[in-house]
Amino acid sequence: MARDGKLATLAALEKKILWLACWMVHNANHVRPKADGLKVGGHQASSASCATLMTALYLDVLRPQDRVAVKPHASPVFHAIQYLLGNQSLDALKRFRALGGAQSYPSRTKDHDDVDFSTGSVGLGVAMTAFASLTQDYLTGHGWGPRPEGRMVALAGDAEFDEGNIFEALQEGFRHGLRNTWWVIDYNRQSLDAVVHEQMHTRYAEIFRSFGWDVVTIKYGHMLEDAFARPGGARLREWIDACPNPLYSALTFRGGAAWRERLEADLGHNVAGDLVGHLDDRALHALMTNLGGHDLPSLQRVFREAAASDLPTAFIAYTIKGHGTPLAGHKDNHSGLMTPEQIAAFRGELGIREGHEWEPFEGIDDAAARELLATVPFNAQGPRRRSAAIVPVPDRLPLRAEEETSTQTAFSRILDEIARDSTSPLAQRIVTTAPDVTVSTGLGPWVNRRGLFARDGFADTFRDEKVPSMQKWAASRDGQHLELGIAENNLFTLLAALGLSHELFGERLLPVGTLYDPFVSRGLDALNYACYQDARFIVAGTPSGLTLAPEGGAHQSINTPMIGMAQDGLAAFEPAFADELEVMMRWAFDYMQRDPAGAAEGDWLRDARGGAVYLRLSTRTVEQPRRRLGAAEEAAIIDGAYWMRPPGPGCELVIAFTGAVAPEAIAATGFLAESMRDIGLLAVTSPDRLSAGWFAAQRAREEGRPQARAHVERLLVDLPRSAAIVTVCDAYPATLCWLGSVAGHRVRALGVESFGQSGSIPELYADYGIDTDAIMRAAWLAAGRRPRLARG
Repeated sequence: MARDGKLATLAALEKKILWLACWMVHNANHVRPKADGLKVGGHQASSASCATLMTALYLDVLRPQDRVAVKPHASPVFHAIQYLLGNQSLDALKRFRALGGAQSYPSRTKDHDDVDFSTGSVGLGVAMTAFASLTQDYLTGHGWGPRPEGRMVALAGDAEFDEGNIFEALQEGFRHGLRNTWWVIDYNRQSLDAVVHEQMHTRYAEIFRSFGWDVVTIKYGHMLEDAFARPGGARLREWIDACPNPLYSALTFRGGAAWRERLEADLGHNVAGDLVGHLDDRALHALMTNLGGHDLPSLQRVFREAAASDLPTAFIAYTIKGHGTPLAGHKDNHSGLMTPEQIAAFRGELGIREGHEWEPFEGIDDAAARELLATVPFNAQGPRRRSAAIVPVPDRLPLRAEEETSTQTAFSRILDEIARDSTSPLAQRIVTTAPDVTVSTGLGPWVNRRGLFARDGFADTFRDEKVPSMQKWAASRDGQHLELGIAENNLFTLLAALGLSHELFGERLLPVGTLYDPFVSRGLDALNYACYQDARFIVAGTPSGLTLAPEGGAHQSINTPMIGMAQDGLAAFEPAFADELEVMMRWAFDYMQRDPAGAAEGDWLRDARGGAVYLRLSTRTVEQPRRRLGAAEEAAIIDGAYWMRPPGPGCELVIAFTGAVAPEAIAATGFLAESMRDIGLLAVTSPDRLSAGWFAAQRAREEGRPQARAHVERLLVDLPRSAAIVTVCDAYPATLCWLGSVAGHRVRALGVESFGQSGSIPELYADYGIDTDAIMRAAWLAAGRRPRLARG
């Protein structure tokens, strides 16, 4: 296809894409029946501002190895493009924002048209592309990277740059020598509620350049550039450059007559007449809205020029929100919808017959469009979701038996022992990361054996200068630890990228991240984002709870077990003992690699689908049980609980505990057993898995599987209804209080309900009511007996 012909066809497809995006939203709101009468929404104006950008990228510039994060509010444009490329169904478009239809924001897990990166929580998709690029560099450094390398592209709204996580990612990218990353900013100068602050583009450019990025500003299209070259054109350029954003938007909404009146008033009748007097109002409006982000020739040129370099590049593309629609320029257009009259007029302008709105080539040159779409590079290799071989997991992970240890130390030693075997496929595919807490969270021994990763490498200066240190801190392309700055959003976004390596790049990685447990909450948005994409990783939160005694309330997590229970896509565990942790980690390395497509129809527990894993660990050294776990015991640990002391037939009381409070629960059980019959001690290894299994079993029975029984139901089946349960955890008491609902037992839940303070473990446990004495007092009351003096 000749260059001019291709450009004309691209322009026609751009209009078709805009139409399909707008009609998709209109159909959802005005045509499709709505049982609840609610506005469906869909962002016609936000889609319109980036239709040209996405047409240029998807239909001309991008290659099969490139990956794209589309700004959330451009979802209709994305689905329209995929429909034209044959990757999206008409049924999904008709059910946009309805059950089973095209999603409101692009989703890897819920859409079916090859979404590269989920977006929705603004700013996170942008940052994700930077960390995907770092993941690609890691693979390349180890000899596993794609050839040729792909470019990670984010199409971002300018208002997204109000999100701080983007700037955290910029800084991290600078540390790691970020490459092959494009951020295309849809600079329409409007946010959800208003028009953005003046001259923000200059601030963006300064920030990007300070972090080593190239910056390309795409402000004017070819028609405006031609006008600037005519006599008086310099004054027109000056006028536009100085025009406040609100005024430019208002004139855009009002149209050609308003433009003419304003130009004549500000430039003078003669100058304005010489420049635009020969144009009618429609042509004048087209000229004055011919910004670079809506000009295909300009976009083709700048994208192709930038492709010659692997430097990260920010494109500041001037656009108009609602461009090409009746909503263009109005400050309230973010959630605005075209009326039926407006959509009918728009349809008529595009030559689309009523009743033919969904036809892909209605109103354009069918043959030329088909020819161009058949040769789109981005679509040349078909489906883009990759797969990778499973990394075998040993039957046992190496763990030295110790009389006393903490779960954090056990975590560290398991990884250290794995790292010893240089030929182990498991060791080769593990990649660790932490936000400047590598040593203090137990990853130091792993890094000493496996090294830091850096594309350009660097020496350990302290070691070279003969300064004694326990930690080796040299970096190379062979290293297997990515050190991050103190930003938990970056940790979880990197884990998301590493944990999708098998699908993005066709190479399996097993990411393990660590952070201080209380700061899980600081990265919660990014954690949720990672899980929403079905990224696979292990994250260890350590140390946790009041048990981190001297550090005080700012470092003592309370609610993280509840996060682990509520977060979809994340299996959460809290081991008390090292042997439990070994079982969990072995299971986790397998669970991370399970294929959701392989889940059986009757898999009501959802285990076959796999996911990410969260380990809540402690620095508290506790006495380890002397035992060898069998298959049944290991299965119980993974399912969420097991009896350390099974209750007898006359049981009056069960103490259920999780994690670091094991010594107190064990001690209380021993003292109470002297005067209470058949007391039971339940070790809860995963409140998350235990409760999830119970909920799943209830749903299964309601759906016609009467034999479905949860692990917790089997554990409690022989417990007398008269027995009481005292639960105790170093966390919010609701973590375990639900146990009474399983079979109707009385429950007294002990836990932490307020911010902690500095102190010793005995002091804090006593003060917050989770020590041995508190457990015993609660037990007497729960059993309906008069409380006795504690142990004395």
